[in-house]
Amino acid sequence: MSTNVLRTADGWWVVRGERAAPVGTKAATTAELLADRDAVREAARSDDAGTPIADLAALSPVTTPCRVVAQMVNYRSHARDSGFTGDIPPAFFRKASGSVSGPGEAVVSPSHVKFLDYEIELGLVMGAPLPVGTMVEERDLPTYVAGLVITNDISARDVQLTKTQFYESKSYPTFTPTGPYLALLEPEDFAHLLDLRLKLSVNGELRQDRTLADMIVRPAQALTLLARFQTLAPGDLLLTGTPGGTALKAPPKPVEKIGALLPPAMKWKAFFRSQAKNPHYLHAGDVMTATIATPDGRIDLGEQRNPVTDAT
Repeated sequence: MSTNVLRTADGWWVVRGERAAPVGTKAATTAELLADRDAVREAARSDDAGTPIADLAALSPVTTPCRVVAQMVNYRSHARDSGFTGDIPPAFFRKASGSVSGPGEAVVSPSHVKFLDYEIELGLVMGAPLPVGTMVEERDLPTYVAGLVITNDISARDVQLTKTQFYESKSYPTFTPTGPYLALLEPEDFAHLLDLRLKLSVNGELRQDRTLADMIVRPAQALTLLARFQTLAPGDLLLTGTPGGTALKAPPKPVEKIGALLPPAMKWKAFFRSQAKNPHYLHAGDVMTATIATPDGRIDLGEQRNPVTDAT
């Protein structure tokens, strides 16, 4: 069974039901904690009654700086929403690790961003070095992946689309809420990954709801493809894509064909004029709630609850 760990300003904690026991470790980073798994196991076995989780202010269990890499268009439902047909080539992009924020922290929308979107994603936290050239089979996942986290790939769509700039549009501070729990997996847990269900709601309205079975490029293949050019280290984070249900949707094909004939500035002006009528983009005062878990609770990454605010 997986072991859930959370981080606060006071250190690391092992989650046991509604309470958490402190981990006796000097680890300051996620990588250092992963190197001290004995301390985690000892805390899980201890007789310490622990502290109510409700009394703890959880930080991101992924410490920074670290590498934050993300997969693009990696769920069939998201591909349909985005207007893709046929085979979709695997693609990756980087996010600034300064975008990583806590599971209850406010997402701050920059003043120039008008179309703010959400993307719940399963995050893989590396537990061992992944050198360039590594081939990862399904049976190898426990060697390289230490655990899982909930992440939310917040996206400034007007920056992303007009500039074709993923790095900027997804890297503003607070644009990667992470946690609350880092679920440290045992080898037998990996057989249950496809049962994980990702759910995200905005103001109580369910927007995204899919299992990993909807995924196009699964974790072992993704790590193999990434290792063609990218080294990863313990504590690094891979976001594995989002399912359908984001605010952004591709326009109908006839509209898309007409738009392709327009000059770029005119095309985007028309596109965002139509998007302004879409009520699903995020606004100040909205609250996103995200969960990832298997139906039987064998793996449960807890719940994120992030309000949205405007920059001051």
